[in-house]
Parts: sequence; C-alpha cells; structure tokens
Amino acid sequence: MITEFSNYLIANPLALMVVLLWEVVWKGLGMWRAGRRNQPIWFVLILILNTAGILPIVYLLISKDKKKPFRKAKKKKR
Repeated sequence: MITEFSNYLIANPLALMVVLLWEVVWKGLGMWRAGRRNQPIWFVLILILNTAGILPIVYLLISKDKKKPFRKAKKKKR
C-alpha cells in the first residue's frame, strides 16, 4: 500500500506538491503553537517526525485554547 502510494506520488508531481504543502502548513502551525507555548518537546517531535500532518493536527486539537463565549457589548444609557 505504501509502495503504491509512493509510486503514485513519483509519477504525479502535482500530487506530491499537494502532499508537501499539506505537511508544511500543518507542521508550521503546530511548531508555531508549540514555540509560543514554550513546549520544546512538542516542537522537536513535530520538527523531526514526518507524519503527513497527523501529529501537528493532533497537537493542535489537544492544545487548543478554551475560548470565552462571545458577549455583546452593553450599550451605555444616556
């Protein structure tokens, strides 16, 4: 299965570019968040392991901030 996919990517450079772009985007987002949060272990793991974006996506999902619910601004009475 992996060999077939590798052969497909070699034969189709456009598909290879799409996979590489996918990996770079997710890796960049994961490394950026790990760096901002001062989490060097995650930063290095994401840098070293090439998982087609799976590890960075997992990291981004488990480390997402809990957003405060949106509240409308109160209007001042005159």
